[in-house]
Amino acid sequence: MTTVTAKGQVTIPKAVRELLGIVPGSEVEFYRAADGSVVIARADRTQSASRFKLLRGHAGKGLDTDSIMAMTRGDA
Repeated sequence: MTTVTAKGQVTIPKAVRELLGIVPGSEVEFYRAADGSVVIARADRTQSASRFKLLRGHAGKGLDTDSIMAMTRGDA
């Protein structure tokens, strides 16, 4: 739940912002669904990277399986 300010502004709850990927500068739109409810959606359609995607990646070529196995066995 949130309260409307005198200027007609509301704060979008953090859980909703995270779910939709809304960050400062994101554009949002409100529209009425067929059932009469009001829906908020990202208007700019670009998904910002999630906190998990930011951590994802690789460090480069790295070691092959044989090298890793040799290291774990103490052969290296």
